[in-house]
Amino acid sequence: MADISIRQTHQLSTGKARAAAEKVADEMTSEFEMACAWEGDVLSFKRSGVSGTLVLQGQEAQLDITLGFMLKAFAAQIEEKVSENMTKVFASRPGA
Repeated sequence: MADISIRQTHQLSTGKARAAAEKVADEMTSEFEMACAWEGDVLSFKRSGVSGTLVLQGQEAQLDITLGFMLKAFAAQIEEKVSENMTKVFASRPGA
């Protein structure tokens, strides 16, 4: 079961939603040194102490993160930062 679960609705086209998810993945890769890979509409990511998925389904992006023991103490801070980032990235207007 995920330690952090964030559902973000959006008005983006499928292509723009995937581009937004790619932006999230690029930021995670550079900031947290995570390995990321797509399988269909599911972006999986992993590094020591954290793993999860970002699933694109229609007008929603569902992010589930599982934290290792050492990171569980920081779950609230991690969730706040990730939630802010998801809101920013997926908040673009459809025509933008």
